[in-house]
Amino acid sequence: MQTATPVQKATRPRADALRNRERIVTAAREMFVEFGAEVPIDEIARRAGVGNATVYRNFPDREALAREVVCSVMDRMSEAAELALAETGDAFAALERFVHVTADERLSALCPMMASTFDKRHPDLEAARERVEQLTENVMDRAKAAGQLRTDVGVGDVMVVVAQLSRPPAGTGCMSIDRFVHRHLQLFLDGLRAPAPSVLPGTAATMEDLRRP
Repeated sequence: MQTATPVQKATRPRADALRNRERIVTAAREMFVEFGAEVPIDEIARRAGVGNATVYRNFPDREALAREVVCSVMDRMSEAAELALAETGDAFAALERFVHVTADERLSALCPMMASTFDKRHPDLEAARERVEQLTENVMDRAKAAGQLRTDVGVGDVMVVVAQLSRPPAGTGCMSIDRFVHRHLQLFLDGLRAPAPSVLPGTAATMEDLRRP
């Protein structure tokens, strides 16, 4: 008679471990925005309220932590785009809300880190990037189909402006400009409305254009 092999249950992270990981990612994002990607790990641990060992238990090196921060930002952008697509009212108003939420993610401070800190071809990063780019395009396409968004702009155009207006790069000491971000974004958004009052020079910027050296 054979003895049944006991089934081993997959271990799930404890709730406190998940909370610690979330605190670390949140603290890292805040400090990357404020001070740049080279902020000391022990400072991130202190702001998160955990020990250095807890940080390294979740993220073996700075690259892993930076990648998780960028992925988490893009995930929130994707969630904002999904909310915009779920709205049944004014398509351009949904696009506006998405752009303002995206600006609050402080892309301008994270862009230098994305360009130099880690492997841009990591599968987690590529998956998060492809998702947010596709969803952003879907939000824009819906506004174009409604005749509200000019047809000569692309996802890259929106992302460039959001990054440029969301905040100067970390370390410039220009924090006071934050109070103008949403005002200037709205000026930009008004310029996206159809019918277009002018012809734009060049061609619409794509995300692939932005990734070229």
